[in-house]
Amino acid sequence: MAKILIVDDERMIIEVLEAYLEREGYSITKADNGVDALKKARSENPDLIILDLMLPDISGEEVCRLVRKESEVPILMLTAKSGEDDKINGIVMGADDYVTKPFSPREVVVRVQAILRRAKKSVEKSDKLQFKGGLTIDTEKKEVTMNGELISLTPIEYKLLTNMAENPGRVYSRMDLLEKIQDEGMFYEGYERSVDTHIKNLRKKIELDSRQPQFVVTVFGMGYKFGGTPNA
Repeated sequence: MAKILIVDDERMIIEVLEAYLEREGYSITKADNGVDALKKARSENPDLIILDLMLPDISGEEVCRLVRKESEVPILMLTAKSGEDDKINGIVMGADDYVTKPFSPREVVVRVQAILRRAKKSVEKSDKLQFKGGLTIDTEKKEVTMNGELISLTPIEYKLLTNMAENPGRVYSRMDLLEKIQDEGMFYEGYERSVDTHIKNLRKKIELDSRQPQFVVTVFGMGYKFGGTPNA
């Protein structure tokens, strides 16, 4: 039974979501402010957090940022903010999905189910991604090695590499990668083009020749793809 932490300062919203989610078999724990949410995120170890952005003490964005420093637990944001920048900012902060108020409780249930399915598939994947040319990504230890030598990557570089390496050949636009990174270190100055800087730095660390990359390949006019070949 998956455990869900609902964080909202509106009692009616908590009660409605609790009723719908319990009907689907989920175990529910609740918080009505940011401080309590952070405590319960640590003590209750939920499988998913439904997080309102407008909290009375700490903003939902800050709660999300602090949770992301300690955990990869999926986060579904609830907010009255409907602007494109607000949604993108939520994703960059670390949210997995975003629902705008007013919302249908049934929609929230469907989104929760979809997020948990994705999280389960991610856990079931192999802990090691190994490619010809000596590149290995250990997703459990969050370590990258080249021919057995540990490569020091920043969190953003690691997320860029891992997301692309899990789907070799798939072309990612800069916005795709921006959404995948979901890290507090990447904001709007430079916007999608900031991805290029991180890709450039990543190539210097993992490519034999960064001008002719083998692993992180540019697809002109579209974005980037992972060109490595998995070991048999």
